[in-house]
Amino acid sequence: MNEGELLGLVGESGCGKSITALSVMRLIASPGKIVGGEIKFKGEELLKASDARMREIRGNDIAMIFQDPMTSLNPVYTVGEQIAEALRLHRKLDKKQAWAAATDAMHEVSIPDPSRRVNDYPHQLSGGMRQRVMIAMALACNPELLIADEPTTALDVTIQAQILDLLNNLRETRKLAVLLITHDLGVVAEVADRVCVMYTGKIVEESGIGDIFEKPKHPYTQGLLKSVPKLSSAHLEKVTRLQTIEGTVPSPTNLPDGCHFAPRCAFRMDICTHGEIPLYEIENDIKARCVLYDEKRKFEIARHKTLSALSEN
Repeated sequence: MNEGELLGLVGESGCGKSITALSVMRLIASPGKIVGGEIKFKGEELLKASDARMREIRGNDIAMIFQDPMTSLNPVYTVGEQIAEALRLHRKLDKKQAWAAATDAMHEVSIPDPSRRVNDYPHQLSGGMRQRVMIAMALACNPELLIADEPTTALDVTIQAQILDLLNNLRETRKLAVLLITHDLGVVAEVADRVCVMYTGKIVEESGIGDIFEKPKHPYTQGLLKSVPKLSSAHLEKVTRLQTIEGTVPSPTNLPDGCHFAPRCAFRMDICTHGEIPLYEIENDIKARCVLYDEKRKFEIARHKTLSALSEN
């Protein structure tokens, strides 16, 4: 990710979005563990970092906000105390300085009358206000990367829009990189610069935000976009039922060989079910994990398409 970039990570429930975020923060709870791969931040390999080093990175360099602020905030402490605690821990401020900085942080996220609200307990705030407090806490130590794990899921539509506007404004003013995790394509279309689509723990497509909506490459992405209801009168007159993706998501403990989406894919071929499928670079900054874009197999793919067309006729 680049400075000031907002990357959307999209996928249905259970595909691995939140696990990816927790892995970046090295917060996977036991008995879960990270068994492979790399997590690099500004050239530093986080998987090799000590626990003490990770405590320095969390909050100072990388911060995270969660989808349910009510369960993320401690109900027995005021919101000001909770923000101030992070400031004292990471920025080594004294109690008075931390309290003043907590008030300023609440003002930055547009909480009205922050000098009074800083004394409130979480139950005294609305869902939208609590999420603003979580954003204030995450940004209080000036991190360079913010991971937002479905920050608008528990909020109504109006408050969702306000929180998205707030995140967008903060990343522009602070040059903050934001990883926005969501299952809502509308949210991604609203604020993201780039998007990654995830399926069964793997990125299946990566693209700029305009390209992925106008010309999606991976069959899974195409299926997702086709399943979104369109409310135009012309569309409603033609369609009698919503389009769906056939089949079900495979169990993480029993994933198919080759492409994990192959059993549900309308374009599947024999070559889809063997070996690891890499991310193919199709155009500049557009990648898809699909053999349809394997230049070395063009003849084989064209032959399959021809035979499929003949069998349909």
